[in-house]
Amino acid sequence: MSLASLASTHPGEQEITTADAALEQVKAYLAKHPDGPDTVRVRVDEEDGGELVVPRAAVELFATILAHMAAGHGVSVVPAHAELTTQQAAELLNVSRPYLIGLLDAGEIEFRLVGKHRRVRADSLLDYLRDDDRRRREAADELAVLTQEMDQPG
Repeated sequence: MSLASLASTHPGEQEITTADAALEQVKAYLAKHPDGPDTVRVRVDEEDGGELVVPRAAVELFATILAHMAAGHGVSVVPAHAELTTQQAAELLNVSRPYLIGLLDAGEIEFRLVGKHRRVRADSLLDYLRDDDRRRREAADELAVLTQEMDQPG
């Protein structure tokens, strides 16, 4: 996968406004139909009155993309099976390449060697992010409990 295929879209003011309006409509639809259907029909504003049929999972992912765009953030879509270079993986984690190499060598993130180069699957990177978020929440919860215990008169 080339770095060009990882390029983000960076919304301007008009795209932010449009994404925000579309997000409200998509969220309303998903809230009204929390259990399905498995496919969603989307009317296309064309002369022939066309219609797209898309998987519900795509609509849910679309809502996430719109939310980021509405907040003014750039968005990239990377297939879960994509193999990334260490530089690409470091950029997605927003860490330095040497720090990422340390994570790989410590076994924190799965990778494979292609010759002497490391390749990181995008889904392995996402697994690491989920685990890291969970660990951070647990540490914050422990800190909150300790703070409450220290504040109690004894």
